[in-house]
Amino acid sequence: MGLKRAGNQTVLFDNPPVILSSYAVVGPKEGKGPLGKTFNSIWQDQLNGEKTWELAESKMLQEALQGSISQAGIGKEQIDFMLAGDLLNQIVSSNFAARLMALPFIGVYGACSTMALSLALGSMMIDGGFAEHVLVGVSSHHDTAERQFRAPTEQGTQRAMSAQWTVTGAGSVLLGKKGAGPKITSATIGRVIDYGETDASNMGSAMAPAVADTILNHFHDLQCTGQDYDHIASGDLGTVGLALASEVLKQSGVDTGTEFTDCGVRIFDSTQDVHAGGSGCACSAVVFAGDLMQKLRARALKRVLLIGSGALHSPTSALQGESIPGIGHAVAIEA
Repeated sequence: MGLKRAGNQTVLFDNPPVILSSYAVVGPKEGKGPLGKTFNSIWQDQLNGEKTWELAESKMLQEALQGSISQAGIGKEQIDFMLAGDLLNQIVSSNFAARLMALPFIGVYGACSTMALSLALGSMMIDGGFAEHVLVGVSSHHDTAERQFRAPTEQGTQRAMSAQWTVTGAGSVLLGKKGAGPKITSATIGRVIDYGETDASNMGSAMAPAVADTILNHFHDLQCTGQDYDHIASGDLGTVGLALASEVLKQSGVDTGTEFTDCGVRIFDSTQDVHAGGSGCACSAVVFAGDLMQKLRARALKRVLLIGSGALHSPTSALQGESIPGIGHAVAIEA
């Protein structure tokens, strides 16, 4: 059997996995944003009855995972593997959700690119014949991320204008070997790119080169252009990173078409005081599971390229003065 590869970084699926269902859960701020009507569940507060923000995030992820199973109408015993990840140390939100889901579990960490990376890995498992159903879920929470990566929200620390607002939410999809729904036809696994950005309040700039690199390699590997897609969405570059990635692609002679946008730009509006936009694992997860999946099901979009963007730093590396490496993983979805 030959390699299911195109070029250096792209995987092609002979039997494209089907997205059987999707489910998006968000917090109150996200629910008040321009995409509010596309989410399945909107929490009324950040805790939703839990004692800590970390327990609330895990509960949110579990709700999204259960929602995908219910939407697909299959029994939990039919699911072969669960893939999940988040931003917290040792991906504890996912681990605790997996404890309750009681499914064979693979923890995934790609920072904010985790949704796209999990979709790629789950698709490889199904196309490779290792599974018939794979459950994917990703979460983040504004207050848990602030506590871990920056400063506790109680301090009221002033945020830079280039800073982004971590999305409180969880997105999930259920992948199947067969069935009705949009299909994942290819995945481009990104490279770690680091141009020396050290400002944790400007992660868009840190991630933009990696996202641009992945798009360039995706187009090169598949011999396609932006015109082959109805919609190209990065994960959470925000306004700063999106502008930078667009400029890099333009200088590289690449036309991304008229539909190159960013989930972090779309999830909030200018009245919500989020500065450069949204970020976090859940940013691309809830926009994809909600808005983009609705449009794919309705055939309003026929071909979508989702590029998850991740800043691969930690509190320890930041305190030690390390720069912020970036990563971008892409999956192509067709209605």
